[in-house]
Amino acid sequence: MTQTISNKQGHVSIQHLNLHLGQADKRFEALHDVSFDIQPGEFVCLLGPSGCGKSTLLGALAGHLPFTSGQLLLDGQPIKAPDSERGLVFQHHTLFPWKSVLDNVSFGLKMKGIGKAEREKQARELLHLVGLSGFENRYPAELSGGMQQRVEIARVLINKPKVLLMDEPFGALDAQTRLMMQELLLDIWNEIQTTVLFITHDIDEALFLADRVLIMSHRPGQIIEEILLTSKPDFTRPRSTDLVTSPEFMQLKKHCIQTLRQPPTAELKRLNPLGILPKTPA
Repeated sequence: MTQTISNKQGHVSIQHLNLHLGQADKRFEALHDVSFDIQPGEFVCLLGPSGCGKSTLLGALAGHLPFTSGQLLLDGQPIKAPDSERGLVFQHHTLFPWKSVLDNVSFGLKMKGIGKAEREKQARELLHLVGLSGFENRYPAELSGGMQQRVEIARVLINKPKVLLMDEPFGALDAQTRLMMQELLLDIWNEIQTTVLFITHDIDEALFLADRVLIMSHRPGQIIEEILLTSKPDFTRPRSTDLVTSPEFMQLKKHCIQTLRQPPTAELKRLNPLGILPKTPA
């Protein structure tokens, strides 16, 4: 598959990141001393309550938001501006309504000067990967919400990003479609082997998808816990929907609920000033 990314690419490093938003007396701290790494090809979910700074962190990684202090690196190089090597997928698609599915997906290659035959060939390959062969000539308004998100994912992937940044991409879908899209995403990720940072406030989604789950505190957001799922017997890959009813899954879900309910306190900052990750109970 031409879309596969080398497993030596896509190392994300976030070191002591602080980020403030707003101006003058409305200025506030959105992220506090956030530090973590994502290894090439790893699937990491960032889980946290609404307003904790998850999307803000993603915006900084995408190069859209300036940060106050700290360091953001991709493969050792500072992140300073938007770049196609960091593909961004939002909750609501950003497809061009006047373009066909095929033209939407191939648009990024057109901007790079790739010839029509080659860009359409690659677009068709990706549409096959996301299960939309036969819909090349449809328009976004003619597709369901889940199909629109499939097109959106394909449009991002055609640029062969080192990192896929996903901001609650299935949040607007109904429960059944959402689960189908989660399974599809795991199939795609297994095929392309790229690094994924997936933002969600849904515990089931995070536990089903991720190699690791990072839990954020209330604002100002900081990492308060890491859960390494690949070390747990029930979470071996490939995963099926049977996982969500397993005893280990339910135990971890309960633990996540309890962690997310912790109120923000000054004591938390005092005990964890550098964002050091505590070990999760087995």
